[in-house]
Amino acid sequence: MSAPFEERSGVVPCGTPWGQWYQTLEEVFIEVRVPPGTRAQDVRCGLHSRHLSLAVGGRDILKGRLFDATIADEGTWTLEDRKMVRIVLTKTRRDAANCWTSLLESEYAADPWVCDQMQRKLTLERFQKENPGFDFSGAEISGNYTKGGPDFSNLEK
Repeated sequence: MSAPFEERSGVVPCGTPWGQWYQTLEEVFIEVRVPPGTRAQDVRCGLHSRHLSLAVGGRDILKGRLFDATIADEGTWTLEDRKMVRIVLTKTRRDAANCWTSLLESEYAADPWVCDQMQRKLTLERFQKENPGFDFSGAEISGNYTKGGPDFSNLEK
């Protein structure tokens, strides 16, 4: 199992007017479509612990308070093929119970079905991390998976 969990199992994207965002246990990925031929010098991106701003060609695309805290020093952005900006944010709380239901506090919320699918995916990713000898990438989950699923930490080994 050399590929990361999200590559083997896919992601659950939340579509937006400007592109999409999705998450793993540890990171939030934001993909923003920009006009073809955009140059890096046309992009202004501010990544802070609780705030995000992105402007392209002087036009604001994203701006606001993030759903939860991130590690500002680990956030990155790249311009890919001169037509998409990819932003990667590292969550401060990296557990399945920390499922972001929206990108910003007041915008880009995932609909209830997408939230459910995101939570399922994070719970399976948690199981994968706790049980590295097993492959949960194609697994289905039902039952108690909200807030990261059941807590087995107090069971005797």
